[in-house]
Amino acid sequence: MAVATRAGFALDDVRELAARIAPRADAADRAGRLPAEDVADLRASRYLALSVPREHGGQGASLRDCVLTQLELAQASGSTAMVAVMPLHLFGAHREHTAWSDAHFAQLCRLTSEEGALLNSVASEPQLGSPSRGAIFRSNAQPVDGGWLVNGHKNWSTGGEHLTHLLVSLDLDGDPAQMLVPNDAPGICWEPTWRDALSLRASDSDDVYLRDVFVPGDHLLARFDDSSQRNRPNPWFPLLTAATYLGVAIAARDAAIRFALERVPTALGKPIASLPGIQRQIGELDVELQAARVMLLEAARNWDEGRDMSTVAPAKLFANDMAIRATDRAMRIVGGQAITHALPLERYYRDVRGGLTHPPSGDLALQAIGRNAIEGLKPDSISP
Repeated sequence: MAVATRAGFALDDVRELAARIAPRADAADRAGRLPAEDVADLRASRYLALSVPREHGGQGASLRDCVLTQLELAQASGSTAMVAVMPLHLFGAHREHTAWSDAHFAQLCRLTSEEGALLNSVASEPQLGSPSRGAIFRSNAQPVDGGWLVNGHKNWSTGGEHLTHLLVSLDLDGDPAQMLVPNDAPGICWEPTWRDALSLRASDSDDVYLRDVFVPGDHLLARFDDSSQRNRPNPWFPLLTAATYLGVAIAARDAAIRFALERVPTALGKPIASLPGIQRQIGELDVELQAARVMLLEAARNWDEGRDMSTVAPAKLFANDMAIRATDRAMRIVGGQAITHALPLERYYRDVRGGLTHPPSGDLALQAIGRNAIEGLKPDSISP
C-alpha cells in the first residue's frame, strides 16, 4: 500500500481497499462473522503494517495519517476497521515507548510487515473489568521445561480465529506479564460469543480459552513489576477507535443524503432533498461530523508534533458522542425504512454505540478533563 507523509498522503489505496470490503459488510453483520476475504484484503494490502516503522518494513505512518485512513476504512465496515485498529495502535504506541525488547519489537514488526500477520493484545477477562484501570489477571503461566504452560479465559478478543498471534496478558508469579502465543498453538479454543452483540457483530470479538498452552521461554514479551511500566500515555487506541466510529457515522450521513436525493413522494413530486427542513437537518448533522473530524485530527497532530495528550480525551469523547448523534439524525431523516434491512442505517446506528465502551469514557473521563481545565487556571499555573 502506497502511503506517503502528510504532505503527500495517498488515500486512494485505502479507498480502493474500502471499496472491496464494503459489499460484504451487510451480509457479514447479519451472519455475525468477520469475512475471511476482508482479512485477506487487509493482509494483502499491507494496511496492517501502516504504523510499523519503515526500518522494520512498514509504512511508518503518523498517528494523524492513521486516523485519516481509519475514517475512510470504517465507512466500508466498522467491524473490519476495528479489527485493523488493533495492530495499528499496538505498533504505533510501542514504537514510541515500548516495554518490549528491541529484538521482540523487530520480530513482531517483521511478522506483520513481511508475513502479513494479524496481531491483537488479548487482555480482557470476564471478571477483570477494564485492563486500563489496573488488572489482576486470572490467566496465568506456570514454568515448565523450556517455557511455560498458559491457562486462562479471555473475552472481547477482536479478530477471533482470524488472528495469527495473540499477545496474551496474564499473571506470572504475581506480576502482570505479556506473552506471544501463535493462534494455532495446541490448547487454544475459540467460542463465538460475539455474533449477537449490539455493535460490530462482524468483528469476531469472541472469547478464547487457553488450556495448558505451551509457550516457549523466548516468547515472554514483557514483565511488569512496576505499574508505571504499563501506564504510559497512549493516544493511539482512543483516537483510532474514535475515528472508526466517526467513519461509520460519515457513512450514515452519506446514506441519508443519497436517500433524500432518491426519495420522491408522489404528493411532493420531487426529491425530499429539496425541502428546507431536510436540508437543515443534514446541515446540523454535517456540522457536528466536521467538528468531530477536526478535533480528532488536531489531537493526533498535537501528539505527533509535541507529545501533547491534553486534547486526546476531549476529541475521543466528542467524536463518539457526535457519531451517535449523527446516526440518530440520519435515521430521523430517512424515517421508517431506516430501521429495516433495506438500508444499512440500522447497522450504522448499532455499530457507533460500541464507542461508549472504550476508555477513556464516562464520568471518569469528564472529571479528568475538568481537572485539567481547572489546573490550567490556578494562580500558580498562570505565567506572569
